[in-house]
Amino acid sequence: MKKYLKYFPLLALYIAVANSQSVYAMHIMEGFLPKKWALIWFIIAAPFVIYGLKKITEIGKNNPDKKLLLALAGAFVFLLSSLKLPSVTGSCSHPTGVGLGIAIFGPAPMFVLGTIVLIFQALLLAHGGLTTLGANAFSMAIAGPIVGYLVYKALRKAGVKDLVAVFITATIADLFTYVVTSFQLGLAFPAGNMMGEVVKYLAIFATTQVPIAIMEGILTTLIYDKVKEYGGVGEFVEKVN
Repeated sequence: MKKYLKYFPLLALYIAVANSQSVYAMHIMEGFLPKKWALIWFIIAAPFVIYGLKKITEIGKNNPDKKLLLALAGAFVFLLSSLKLPSVTGSCSHPTGVGLGIAIFGPAPMFVLGTIVLIFQALLLAHGGLTTLGANAFSMAIAGPIVGYLVYKALRKAGVKDLVAVFITATIADLFTYVVTSFQLGLAFPAGNMMGEVVKYLAIFATTQVPIAIMEGILTTLIYDKVKEYGGVGEFVEKVN
């Protein structure tokens, strides 16, 4: 299986392009947020991405044999987050794919990999956008991975089996992304009652996102279980986490 992992990024790109549609925007679409909020989310996300670059550099320097695994984690994000269902106006529901990278590398590399995926989707597939990149990166590439990793660490410390912890981690990371997105939309378009708008967005997202998150958790667990069998990944995971 290991020799086929190098083809996974190409497969991810092919499926994403084949599945792309121009009707619905991935994540929060281009130009949808007011300029003020677009700038605020850029400023908030930037330090996390810079820190993530530092951690990826350290992984590449100390564990050069894991570069392919980093690429796999990024391709997994690209593939899953390109599978979408229309949801709230100006956005949509989709898996995030960050759970695999969280379980293997921790949250920091996902700050960068998730952001790179969002840039590629905006430029190549017209999904999301550059003006909303900061907001989308914070929800999917930063907040989701951080919360998912905290959950993963807590579960492992409590003695929960690794695969069960990975399933819960991937599911929670996905769901929390949409909790953050709901707050982002509620802040940008309060309509006189910000929390009321947030609850409305949460209710709409939940209809599609809960089953998507569960399916993502299952798929992430299956891929993680197979990947961990090869190339000393199991020992690396234990070392990182």
